[in-house]
Amino acid sequence: MATISNPSKTQDLEIKDAQLIFNSVWNQLEAELEPENLRFPKELIWLNGAPGSGKGTQTQFIMEFRDVTEGPVVVSDLLTSPQAQEMKDAGIMVGDTEVLSLVLNELLDKKYESGTVVDGFPRTKVQVECLKLLYQKLRALRARYYHTEHRKNFPKPIFHMMVLFVDERESVFRQIRRGAQTREHNKKVLASGVGELLEERVTDFDENSARRRYRTFKEGTYEALKNLKQIFHYHYINAHGTVEDVQESIVREMRYQSSLELGEKTFDRLRVIPISEEIVRHARQDLVKRLDEYAEHHESLFEEVTQHINEKFMPIIILHAISGMALINSEDELFCDPLALQMLLDVFSERGYHTSIDIRKLDVPAKVDLKTGVIELITKRMYKFQVRYQGSEIRRG
Repeated sequence: MATISNPSKTQDLEIKDAQLIFNSVWNQLEAELEPENLRFPKELIWLNGAPGSGKGTQTQFIMEFRDVTEGPVVVSDLLTSPQAQEMKDAGIMVGDTEVLSLVLNELLDKKYESGTVVDGFPRTKVQVECLKLLYQKLRALRARYYHTEHRKNFPKPIFHMMVLFVDERESVFRQIRRGAQTREHNKKVLASGVGELLEERVTDFDENSARRRYRTFKEGTYEALKNLKQIFHYHYINAHGTVEDVQESIVREMRYQSSLELGEKTFDRLRVIPISEEIVRHARQDLVKRLDEYAEHHESLFEEVTQHINEKFMPIIILHAISGMALINSEDELFCDPLALQMLLDVFSERGYHTSIDIRKLDVPAKVDLKTGVIELITKRMYKFQVRYQGSEIRRG
C-alpha cells in the first residue's frame, strides 16, 4: 500500500454514501463466502463511550452478565495497518469502508457464534447507517433460509447499543490520569523486566489533545448514535460513579431492555412483512422501471393519462398552490381501468406529488316505470383524488 502523506485529505476523498459503502463490503463477502455462509453472532452488543468512560473496565462485566464467552471485538485493535495507525496518531478516524470491512470479517469468525461485544463501532454517521443496513441484511437472511436446512445458522438477530457517558471535565481528567498511570507502570516493567508494557496513547499526555478527543466523540459519535434509538435497544449509562455504581446501572438497564425484545416466534411471524426502510430504498428505482414500461408497452393509455392529468388536474392543482393540497372528483371512465389509476399515481409521484385515491360507488336513478313505480338505478363510480405537495408561503408586511 502507498503511504498516506496527508491523512485528512485522504479521509475527505472517501465516499460518504453509506449504501454504496455497505453494498461494496457486503457484495465482497458474498463473493468470497456465498450467502449461506454469512453467519453472524446471534447477539451483538455495540459498545461506545466517551474517552475515559470505562469501556475497557466494563466490557468483561457486560460479557459475563450476558453470558458471552468470546471477545470482545475491539475495533481499535483491528486497525493495525501502517496507514490506519498514522491516521489514529493524527487524531483522525480511519475510513468507514476499511472499518466496516474489518468488523464484518471479524464477526464471521465461528467463535463469536453465540454473541460478543463490539467495542468502538459505530462511530460515524455513515457507520450508523451501515449498522442499520447490516441488521436488515440479517433479518433478510433469516427470512430467506427460514424454511431450509440452514435455518439454525441464521437466528433472530439481537442488537443492543450501549453508550457509557461522562462529561468533558471528567473525561479529560480520567484520560490524563490514565496516561500517568500507564507511564508509571511501563517504567516499572522496563526497570524490572517483569510484566507487559501498556500502550501509551498520545492523547493521554496532553490536556488539549484529550479535550479534542472528547469533543470528537461528543460532536461526532454521540450525535450519530442518537439516530439508533428508535431502531435498537439503546442503553444510555451514566458512567460518572464508581465501577460498582456503573455496573448496577448496566444490569438495571439491560434487564429492562431485555423485557422489550420480541420473542423469536413473534419475530418470525412478522418476518414476511418488510420494514419501511427496505421499501423506501428501492421505491425510486421501481418507479422509474414502471414508468418506462408504460411508455414502452402501453403507449396509448399512458399518453391518455398524462394528457388527462395536464388538462383536467393541473389547472385545479395550480389554483391550490398556496395551500399545497387539491381535492379533485372525477367520474371519467378512463379510470375504470386499474392500470390507468396506477399510471396516474406513478406520474404524480415522479413529479413530486403525494396522491391518494378514494373510489366510491353511487347508485343513481336512471328511469322510473310509471306503471309500477319501480326506479331503475345505475351504478356510477366516483373517484376522489387528494393531491398534496409543498405549498407556497405568502409574505406579509
